[in-house]
Amino acid sequence: MGRTNPTYRDALRAIEERWGEFRRALRRRDQPRFDRLFEYAREHADASGFLNHQNPLLSALLSIDLEQESRLDEHEQRLEDIEQALDHDDVLESGAETKECET
Repeated sequence: MGRTNPTYRDALRAIEERWGEFRRALRRRDQPRFDRLFEYAREHADASGFLNHQNPLLSALLSIDLEQESRLDEHEQRLEDIEQALDHDDVLESGAETKECET
């Protein structure tokens, strides 16, 4: 016997097709962003398939949220690293200035 429910990947593909007209109406600069959201949803297709929720859009939205949260974490870490590097450079510069004043 075959499956009674479509797979999550099939459902996600159908959602993406239903939103195709919306995508085409977007400005060109936003179309790759729209596509990226569905890439995020596909990244978590295995977990979403286990949920087997009646509304696969909810799984897709949570997957998108997870990926965006991950990106925010990465950006926050990069910003913290940059700030620490700048603080370190400021300390080095102020130390060099102090030595110059002493001579």
